[in-house]
Amino acid sequence: MPPPEWVLGWDVGGAHVKASLVERGVLRDVAQWACPLWQGLDRLEAVLAAAQARWPGAAGAAHAVTMTGEMVDLFEHREAGVHALAGLLGAALHGPLWFYAGERGWCAAPDVAARWQDIASANWRATAALAAQAVGDGVLVDIGSTTADLIPLRGGEVGARGRSDAERLVGGELVYQGVVRTPLCAIAPRVAFRGRVSNVMNEFFATTADVYRLTGELDPAHDLHPAADGSDKGAAATRQRLARMIGLDARDAHETDWLAFAQAWRSKQLDELQGQLERVIAAAALPAAAPLVAAGCGDFLVAALAERLARPCRSFAALVLDDAPQAGEALRRRAQVGAPSVAVGLLFSRGAG
Repeated sequence: MPPPEWVLGWDVGGAHVKASLVERGVLRDVAQWACPLWQGLDRLEAVLAAAQARWPGAAGAAHAVTMTGEMVDLFEHREAGVHALAGLLGAALHGPLWFYAGERGWCAAPDVAARWQDIASANWRATAALAAQAVGDGVLVDIGSTTADLIPLRGGEVGARGRSDAERLVGGELVYQGVVRTPLCAIAPRVAFRGRVSNVMNEFFATTADVYRLTGELDPAHDLHPAADGSDKGAAATRQRLARMIGLDARDAHETDWLAFAQAWRSKQLDELQGQLERVIAAAALPAAAPLVAAGCGDFLVAALAERLARPCRSFAALVLDDAPQAGEALRRRAQVGAPSVAVGLLFSRGAG
């Protein structure tokens, strides 16, 4: 089957949908939409309509799909989620439709029922496969809004020990922490504030978005979900949410104290990610010169992890767009955040079906 002229790569998650437009093997555009799938399939239908409006010239394109949205509690179980999402995509999208099945390649729509386990939550492998082709040895560190994928790359191949989410959670290759949606009480049970260590309130008072919004590292383009209290995302409201984590109000300390508090939470999250990353590197016996390949909206943390581990740091977008000098900085940034959709789009365009 010859490569199609146009390919739309889709990463259908439980909180966001990311899509990439590839023309004759060249990445042209990447977009992201909030999609709280747990609220209903109509959320995904709205995103698909928005994507079609964004790329009207790509009607009839081939579609390369990966997903993690089958995990949301809208579905009775993951199998039902894969079937439901595949059915909706098949009804809404025009053109050839293929699903990424990890190391087993591509799956045509009629075969989804038999191969749902290969399709479920395989998006990380697509990103890792493309990164491995570029660096040989390394670790893909894709930190998104909700999760972090830590995937060893060996000799140009994906070196992951786990295949499913359950297996990757055991081995440290999947860490359920991100830079937007993670409740702060999941990061650490205790944290320092103004020289004293305090227990943390185990309530949904604040999320990691509050931390990185205050430090100035979170791009507003990726801060798409409501704050924990439903309030605004300005600095004052952000400080108030952080203060609640230790039983205080924002007015109880100076703005500089709350910035230092945000930095303390940042350090706690880096500690956890570093520990998991060290487990993965040791299990894969990676050489000291093997780089971290940074991806996701939380890629700013990967540079800090690389510094802690004294390893080089490479950008996923720079690797995959190395032969596309015409790609502007905005496209490179979107490719960095939408890495799995970019990966399935490019992989499919290079070897369709």
